[in-house]
Amino acid sequence: MLGVRVDDLPLETLLSSFDEVIQARRSAVFAYVNIYAINLASALPWFRQFLNDCELAYCDGAGVQLGAWIGGGRIRYRHSPADWFWALCERALERGYSMYFLGSRPGVAELAAKEVRRGLPGLAVSGMHHGYFDQAKGSDDNRRLIRSINELNPDILVVAMGMPLQEAWIRDHLRDLSARVVLPVGALLDYVSGRLRRPPAWMTRNGLEWLGRLILEPMRLWRRYLIGNPLFIWRVMRRRFGPSRG
Repeated sequence: MLGVRVDDLPLETLLSSFDEVIQARRSAVFAYVNIYAINLASALPWFRQFLNDCELAYCDGAGVQLGAWIGGGRIRYRHSPADWFWALCERALERGYSMYFLGSRPGVAELAAKEVRRGLPGLAVSGMHHGYFDQAKGSDDNRRLIRSINELNPDILVVAMGMPLQEAWIRDHLRDLSARVVLPVGALLDYVSGRLRRPPAWMTRNGLEWLGRLILEPMRLWRRYLIGNPLFIWRVMRRRFGPSRG
């Protein structure tokens, strides 16, 4: 869609893909694609390449499904990380996978780990670190963090630093990391920890999570949704119906 690959797959296939990567003892990135991601990919060639090079890039948002429909296609499945994260944690507990939480403000990763351990006693969250560090490639902060992650050797590394910062960090350091499954997840740790509220379930079920988030965080998200959403629809319609569609 607009040059960005979107894998249309059920949740069980996505989770099973995590198993395959972990059991094969290789590293892979599983990215989410929403309207904001596609808009970023239109402006940032490296970001578009990152999404297209991932193991899987799954649909996260009804807007992408709408864009597919306007473009004459169909995306059946959408999965927000906040919706399937607990299913992933249950799977990790059953199979003995270890996890590492990276991102958000200081203390949030620890609170998220506390919540998942309380809900799933025995789940191995081996390490946590906030996202407020010098993310420049080769920085002392990065070297210390990567050394810490590799010493714990997690099966699943959850990276919650917001798009596109989290993708840029993963791109720059994936080869240095021993983690198997690497998951960029946006604001997930804020939701799990309780620092941020998600919109009501009826909104998330009916493709209105963007509106709920805009109501909850208008100053931070107004440009993403009030400008970004119409821009995305315009781009899709231009691609489908414009003179340059061929």
